Amino acid sequence: MKNAAALSGLQPVAAPAAGRSASVADLSTRDRVTQLLLERGATTAAQLGSALGLSPAAIRRHLDAMLADGDVLAREQTVRGHRGRGRPAKVFVLTDAARGRCGTHHYDNMATAALRWIARNGGSPAVEAFAADQVAALETRCRAAMEDAGDDPLARAEALAGALTAEGYAANASTIASGGQLCQHHCPVAHVAAEFPQLCEAETAVISRLVGTHVQRLATIAHGDGVCTTHIPAQPGRQSGKTVSTVRTDR
Repeated sequence: MKNAAALSGLQPVAAPAAGRSASVADLSTRDRVTQLLLERGATTAAQLGSALGLSPAAIRRHLDAMLADGDVLAREQTVRGHRGRGRPAKVFVLTDAARGRCGTHHYDNMATAALRWIARNGGSPAVEAFAADQVAALETRCRAAMEDAGDDPLARAEALAGALTAEGYAANASTIASGGQLCQHHCPVAHVAAEFPQLCEAETAVISRLVGTHVQRLATIAHGDGVCTTHIPAQPGRQSGKTVSTVRTDR
């Protein structure tokens, strides 16, 4: 969910902390790697190298340095369905510290303290009301941006992805066998939402209203997943008239 006071779009990637030894060229490349991981979530070294035009050896050198500095974590790629021989590829994700340096969590402490106060004095219903109020303006802006999307839920999901990207969420829509899914690769308030899931629930309700059908949240950055993933069930007897982009949803 977007906190307008905390973020007005994706922030520039900050330089490494003082004391780190890296050339100017390395800093530029590492900033680009950081930005890609921020936007895409869990990504393989091969995908990063391809996106940046780097050889496997070159991207590995940067990733090894970022692992040593605590900027990224490596873990095995989640493979759904049948898996071939060999070990699954490793994917890389930003650490919380690296996300923090991207300017996405400057207001976390104050926001969390405020929500704790609301919860103590008004209980869970007050937190839910606050969360709903926070996403109301976002819903209005996205609805206006989706005026020409039509009625098909998958086409509306594609339009919503574009509207959310403009709001700083780095979102994409994709078609899958069971319908479609909306992926958000950036969450400005992930740390706050980890303690107060009402924020994610309010955002999911907005997505449902905007695409015009029931949706199901499958994964959230707030709970440790690489991407916020929302499933949009297929509509019986209906097919989308648009082709939507395919994205990774590694968790």
